[in-house]
Formats: sequence, C-alpha cells, structure tokens
Amino acid sequence: MTETSQRTRAETQGGEGERPQGGVTVGRAGGGAPGARGKTTIADGVVEKIAGMAARDVVGVHAMGSGFARTIGAVRDRVPGGSRSVTRGVKAEVGEVQAALDLEIVVEYGVSIADVASDVRENVISAVERMTGLEVVEVNIAVSDVKLPDEEDEDTGQRVQ
Repeated sequence: MTETSQRTRAETQGGEGERPQGGVTVGRAGGGAPGARGKTTIADGVVEKIAGMAARDVVGVHAMGSGFARTIGAVRDRVPGGSRSVTRGVKAEVGEVQAALDLEIVVEYGVSIADVASDVRENVISAVERMTGLEVVEVNIAVSDVKLPDEEDEDTGQRVQ
C-alpha cells in the first residue's frame, strides 16, 4: 500500500484529518502532487524520432537505414508534399518505463565503426532518457554499409554529417 493510500485511509477513519461540525473528513484534494496525477504514455514513433535525430548528430554517421529503405526514402523525399523521415533506420519498442531500440546506420569510410557505434549508443540513450524519462535498456546497432569517398550518394540530400 502506498503512503498516499495509507494516509487517506487514516484520514477517513478519523486518524489525521480534522473533522468539522458536519462530520466530513478534511483531507488533501486530489490525492497527491499535481504532476503525479494521471498516466503518461509515449508512442513508439516519438522515441524513434528522438533516437533518429540523436543518431544523425554523431560524426561518422553518413545515413540511416538499409540501401533499399534509403532508395525508397529518396523517392518519397522528392515527391511534392513528401517529407524526410527521421525515423528511417530506427525501430523502438516502448513499454511503460523502459525502451529498447534497433538502429541501422551507414558509416563514413575511414572512421572507427566501434567508436561510431559507441558514440551513437551514448547519444541516443542520453537523448531518449532525458526527453522521455524512460530507461533505455538496449540500443542495438547494425552497420549496413560504408560510404566510400568516391561513391555517389543515392539520395543527394541524405548526407547527415
């Protein structure tokens, strides 16, 4: 039993609350701090957007998603009214207090993949935990490609760093 419910029970049984002449117990209205009343849920897509933006901020990340997803995304980006998807290459599973993320990235040639993956993991965990209050239990990173210096971009506006 929580402290609030114990206090409420004590007050209704004549313990701590003051009793005005009418015999009604006077207690705190609403049963707790205003910030703790109710439930907050966060959609998977929200966490995916936060993680996608955080991953793209890391030096050495060229793009997000597999080659096929990037190609389809490039076509969608060029369609009038279409928008760039910041969630490309990101999949989140969000529970009530925890989140797990899978990211698929393309790294620049010449960078340490282990260092980039570590930096992405750190940046994503920091951003998601700070913005949502969820505990990030894992960030799995799949490096699907390496961007070579002489390769032409499939989608010219996709470069993030």
